Amino acid sequence: MTPSRFPTLLSTALLLCTLSCQLNQPQAETQAWIEEESRKRLAQIEGSLQLPGLEQPVEVLRDKWGVAHIYAETVHDLFLAQGFVAAQDRLYQIEIWRRTGAGELAEVFGPDYIERDRMARLVRYRGDMQAEWESYSPDTEAIATAFVAGVNAFIAHAGDRLPVEFELLDFKPGEWKPEHCVLRIAGLMMTRNARQEVARAEMVARLGTETTEKYFPTDPVVDLKPDPEVDLDGLDRSVIASYRGATGIPKLLSQDASNNWVVDGTLSETGKPLLASDPHRSVILPSLRYLVHLVGPGWNVIGSGEPALPGVALGHNERAGWGFTIVQHDQVDLYIEKLNPQNPDQYLYQGEWLDMEIEKQTIQVRDQEPVEVELKYTRHGPVIWEDTANHRVAAVRWVGAEPGTAGYLGSLATDRVENWDDFVEAMARWKIPPENIVYADVDGDIGWIPAGHVPIRPNWKGLFPVAGHTGKHEWAGFRTVDQLPQIHNPAKHYIATSNHNIRPENHPHDMGFDWSEPYRFRRVDEVLSQAEKFTIEDFKKLQHDEMSLPARRLIGMLKQLPQGGSADFQQARKLLEEWDQVLDRNSQAAPLYEIWQEETLVPKFVETELPPDARERVARNIRLPTLFDLLERAPADQRNRVITESLETAFARTKEVLGDDAASWRWGALHLATFEHPLANTKARAAVFNRGPVERGGDAYTPNRSPGPNYTQVHGASYRHILDLADWDRSVFTSVPGQSGQPESPHYGDLVDLWGNYEYAPLVYSREAVEANTANKLLLEPAP
Repeated sequence: MTPSRFPTLLSTALLLCTLSCQLNQPQAETQAWIEEESRKRLAQIEGSLQLPGLEQPVEVLRDKWGVAHIYAETVHDLFLAQGFVAAQDRLYQIEIWRRTGAGELAEVFGPDYIERDRMARLVRYRGDMQAEWESYSPDTEAIATAFVAGVNAFIAHAGDRLPVEFELLDFKPGEWKPEHCVLRIAGLMMTRNARQEVARAEMVARLGTETTEKYFPTDPVVDLKPDPEVDLDGLDRSVIASYRGATGIPKLLSQDASNNWVVDGTLSETGKPLLASDPHRSVILPSLRYLVHLVGPGWNVIGSGEPALPGVALGHNERAGWGFTIVQHDQVDLYIEKLNPQNPDQYLYQGEWLDMEIEKQTIQVRDQEPVEVELKYTRHGPVIWEDTANHRVAAVRWVGAEPGTAGYLGSLATDRVENWDDFVEAMARWKIPPENIVYADVDGDIGWIPAGHVPIRPNWKGLFPVAGHTGKHEWAGFRTVDQLPQIHNPAKHYIATSNHNIRPENHPHDMGFDWSEPYRFRRVDEVLSQAEKFTIEDFKKLQHDEMSLPARRLIGMLKQLPQGGSADFQQARKLLEEWDQVLDRNSQAAPLYEIWQEETLVPKFVETELPPDARERVARNIRLPTLFDLLERAPADQRNRVITESLETAFARTKEVLGDDAASWRWGALHLATFEHPLANTKARAAVFNRGPVERGGDAYTPNRSPGPNYTQVHGASYRHILDLADWDRSVFTSVPGQSGQPESPHYGDLVDLWGNYEYAPLVYSREAVEANTANKLLLEPAP
């Protein structure tokens, strides 16, 4: 199994795509058998049941869309019930996530997962647990303890009626512990800068600094200055192979992408703020996100989070709402350590040989004897790569080694903010993942903070692996929240972010140098700057906006070409020049444009620009804005050749995939999203588990972002919300495919059609609205 096929904590879509067929399957496994077994194992969501550990009765009202509204008399009961309810809907999913983070996958899935488990254990938090718990909020340990007690209570309650996946794979869930809420693999997935460091090192080693600066520039542009103490030769993708395998970061997903924006009351029809957020992550089944409403003493918060964690990551409470997009803070550095040729367990630091810290751990492996593995650490962090021939290793220093850096758990403070000052204080507790968090409250305030733990690098930029032995590249602490840029009630009355470079020009500190392309932000800003009185309907349209600014720019270059050319070129040119640059799923021109931009433009450009041995490496790393800048500055004959020949090739390719009749081409016929369960590796399983396909619009650069390999969407906004600060009950959401992970549940795939049709469901909040939309009522009572 190649590293790119390893599972991630957050993407079960990468899990078991081929492995499950190697495991035990019931001999009578037919579609009818799976359906019947799934029905028999559905969780109870009506009536009453007794739950050990409860102090008082708890009401769970599930609405028409499967969202659980939990009403408890104590905070302990509230989170015990949240854990129980999450396990009712998503036990198989969260158990896989728990095992992924704890390094226990090989016990279920066999020896292919030993290295994956070793890496998960290697990067776990090893510091003071009291500091860890208190970093998120004063009551985090108690909340986590109650939450996992709820998960364990459901496992005990289910007995031998566990979800059908456990039967198909023949294993039982393990015991959940509070520390399973602070595992680190999820956070490691969010710190992506190691890939860029290695990519730059590889390019500089092979092509030189000048070429790297030209084709792989930083943002903002700075001179590239590799550490002269590091030999870049041999520092290639193998350095982070295990790291990438553990985090499951293919190139496609190496940049998280999301949108959010907020307008104050002067720009809304209601006179109160409107806030929109659509975090883009893997589009998987079961869904990455899970909605819940938590009501108890000091708590009344609703929104979305990850089902394996307590609280709500993004949503609103009675007074304030928020949403986020990833901000590309640089939170990781690679250190190349020199080894002692006489003792490979020693490394050099400032003239002295130091002993590595080495832990030995035992990994349980399915159908074979346990395996002992070594976990090695230098003063800079865990060792992720060893080059014994050259007596060196790579250690990774990342913020996840610090207290309070479990992914999303900082939201426990955010869930209870009441005003801007509270929000600023809560942002000091939000460390991983780094997020552009936009804010609004019922008093009319709006704001933004790029929250996250940002290392202070006194004398370098963090763009290349650095030498560990010199001691010249040590972090000098972390930026405090008041050292991060902030916006509060801006004069233009709105704020928007889309993973673009958000560093203000006058900001005194580095924040990062690798950002998402600015196209989505520019399109959102283009619409919001029109200064209309916006409504929820306007925001729905903007979240699904499919206007392509890259197409606008590329077709602008096409229009400058002289007339003439082959018949195919002229037909392609006419089709694109008459197009409105909207990547609607019914668009005839959109598939031609996408194949041109994605498949043929870059290869033709590097062919005209570079010698053969440099082309693949540049093509792998060049970004679209850089490509367009270089094309526009290129000599006219080169630019004309690139555009003409690449478009001709794209036209022929589009005929291959959609037919010779261009009038019948449709983007949606090529661009699909299919919700494939990781166990659906047989026809019977696929019939039960899978949903879709759904025709999609947009692409990687539109606000309705929908990228994926071979034009199949695997990434984007599975969850969205739009919050109305004038009336919380008018807020809306989308989520896909459904709240439940149990295939015979009515809420397993019931949100697919809404999502596919760009429609929303109400995010009901008041008790009156919740009761008016309740579909199922479950009373949890204390066990005797």
